[in-house]
Amino acid sequence: MKTSTPTTAPTTLTLRVEGMDCGGCERKVVSALERLEGIEEVTASSVTGSVKIHHHDHGAPSRKTIEGILNELGYQVASHDGQTRAPGASSSWWQTAKGRLVIITGNLLIVAFALRLAWPALGNMPFILATLVGLIPIAQSAWGALKMRNPFTIEMLMCIAALGALAINAAAEAAMVVFLFAVGELLEGVAASRARRSISALANLTPSTARLMDNGHLRDVSAESLKPGQRVLVRPGDRVPCDGRILVGTSDIDESPVNGESIPRSRAPGDDIFAGTVNLDAALEVEVTRGADDNTIARVIRLVEEAQAAKAPIARFIDRFAYYYMPAVVLLALLMAIVPPLVSTMAWSESIYRALALLLIACPCALVISTPAAIAAGLSAGARRGLLIKGGAVLEQLGKLRLVALDKTGTLTAGTPRVTDVESWIAEEDDNSVLRLAAAIERDSSHPIATAIVEHARQSGINLPTVTGGRALAGRGVSGQVEGRELSLMTPRHLHEKVILEESLSARIVALEEAGKSLALLVEGERLLGLIAVRDEPREDAIEGLAALSRLGVQAVMLSGDNARTVAATGGRLGIEAYGELMPEDKAAYVRDWQAAGRGPIGKVGDGINDAPALAAADVGIAMGGGTDVALETADAALLKNRVTGIAELIDLSRATLRNVKTNVVLALGLKAIFLVTTALGITGMWIAVMADTGATVLVTLNAMRLLGYRFSPSTAMTGLSQGKTTS
Repeated sequence: MKTSTPTTAPTTLTLRVEGMDCGGCERKVVSALERLEGIEEVTASSVTGSVKIHHHDHGAPSRKTIEGILNELGYQVASHDGQTRAPGASSSWWQTAKGRLVIITGNLLIVAFALRLAWPALGNMPFILATLVGLIPIAQSAWGALKMRNPFTIEMLMCIAALGALAINAAAEAAMVVFLFAVGELLEGVAASRARRSISALANLTPSTARLMDNGHLRDVSAESLKPGQRVLVRPGDRVPCDGRILVGTSDIDESPVNGESIPRSRAPGDDIFAGTVNLDAALEVEVTRGADDNTIARVIRLVEEAQAAKAPIARFIDRFAYYYMPAVVLLALLMAIVPPLVSTMAWSESIYRALALLLIACPCALVISTPAAIAAGLSAGARRGLLIKGGAVLEQLGKLRLVALDKTGTLTAGTPRVTDVESWIAEEDDNSVLRLAAAIERDSSHPIATAIVEHARQSGINLPTVTGGRALAGRGVSGQVEGRELSLMTPRHLHEKVILEESLSARIVALEEAGKSLALLVEGERLLGLIAVRDEPREDAIEGLAALSRLGVQAVMLSGDNARTVAATGGRLGIEAYGELMPEDKAAYVRDWQAAGRGPIGKVGDGINDAPALAAADVGIAMGGGTDVALETADAALLKNRVTGIAELIDLSRATLRNVKTNVVLALGLKAIFLVTTALGITGMWIAVMADTGATVLVTLNAMRLLGYRFSPSTAMTGLSQGKTTS
């Protein structure tokens, strides 16, 4: 019985475990450790090769005790310095425990055949010895699980089958079975390690050292030791060692290692850059904004590991199925051994042989690994392309989305207004003159419209004159003296206070506003000199991203807090349904209403704090990578590449993964169904049974690994069906 200390929070011990390569291994570890006194919860992930033990400090077993149990089950545990205690830490297959077992059993089998040919009088003795020697590590693992009251393991089935074969004088087949089992276990481990390497490759993106700027001196320090507020120098060609903000320098940054974006982006003072990206052109002085444990790479790794450890609903169903399947198979094999000789003339040796073969072919390894292998590969493929998905359940749900609600500002639009129109309304001033005078008045303002006007003048190469007496007109605009002229920039709402407009000019203002543009009107005395219109323009990839969603059969809707006229204009340009002037709770209410109306699973995409309630209410919340930490933490998925096309890519990846899972299940169950029948009828023997089980495991694993080469083309996605391409 477990004990707990309610006054203290549980402590978490995380162990890296070698040899835990499938769902059966996970269940064996969890079952053994959960029975220990003082353990609150155990989670094991064959994908990440880790075991997390939640326990209270008082009365909990020691790390040494836990390691001893895992070793008894046949697994090796990483030491405190991160290195494995045995040579199995090497990446070479022949240095792992499973690799050594293959070599030993293979050599024993060859020697046994040679001895039989050389000395026939030895009979089955060489094969008996080969079987017993090869069974030693398998039997140790089975015995360890049995002591933990978990008798239904693949190792136990293998021991029963091999020893039973020896008992009925099928020693050669018993030795072959042990060897083929070892090969299957090795291949399973190699496939699992490939998925793990996709995570470890992320960790290698961050350089081990950084050039710290300390009181005017440069010194090399460990990148892991960097603290927020410190300054580092990043030379051309260097990987950025931290999340930081550029203080000095302008350079192109290759961000593809982090977000999959192939085109380098120019970054200047004040811009944020991420750990693991590559500085291409010029030296940069960077202020550290996040420590090593919380930088972009660390957060991505943490999210991917947590996601891969979280089982999808379909994976949980397969686990439950396997839990009841194993005892049922043992019972079926027992009936196969006993019933035929009692009701027919079949010999006991034949019925027992068929029962033992049945045990082997019915092993659920291929079925159990079919789902987590595909889910893990899908999550890893997404992470490599800047698509963070927080769990198998999210990955499964993404493919079912039929409606996606998107924020406007920063999601479908650039998030910063740009000048769209400059118009002079008197003969004495041309367009450049209007822009020059307006930008001069706005130069010292931080208002987004002012910033857009000044930036447009700068890009147009206009030199701005000096302003005197500049002042804000509360709620109405700004004014000042430029070259001896008293000028004001005003909003249309307050223009009537100074100017009487002609009907044609009033109509022009209305037309621009109905197009979703904000206006700044340049006034001198009672004369309107001209106007400047600005608008938050759609992102370059917005139309392409929305078209890709449409081809996938997913409807897009805009939800925005901006004024209704601007939202309607933007929605019209993008060709989607749009709702404006919404508070955060209004956005969440729309999502809940659509869910209640049965419009299918709803996705919500946003980048700001005001999107957090709707992100949480949606079936799947998706945060844009350039958004706030609140949005990223609330969302179920995140687009590090910060592109609208990434939404369709997420959905397509999900559908490709689910297709892969279904293929794997069909392969696993189909092969088993065929060979179960042929084995029960005596057509196929014991070693064929093991080859079928091993072959199914290898096939489903290789099929899942194809997802690591996932590619998506928005232009080839088809309505209702995904054509995301996978390459091996």
